[in-house]
Amino acid sequence: MDEMIKDDTLDCMCGISDDELTHRFCEAVRIENEIKEIKGLPIAGFDRNTHRAYIKYPNGRVEYVAET
Repeated sequence: MDEMIKDDTLDCMCGISDDELTHRFCEAVRIENEIKEIKGLPIAGFDRNTHRAYIKYPNGRVEYVAET
């Protein structure tokens, strides 16, 4: 069982910490959303207050995704 416990301080492929990898991922999403805004494309998001996914259109309209 002890063989399965690993140290997660550095990613085994890139040699960067989990926190740094998370930061880079968040920045990549932020940049992609900025590109979508410039191109006039809708952006998917998540409302933490209502716990619902939504789509924000370039005209400012927000449409919540229906639950299935």
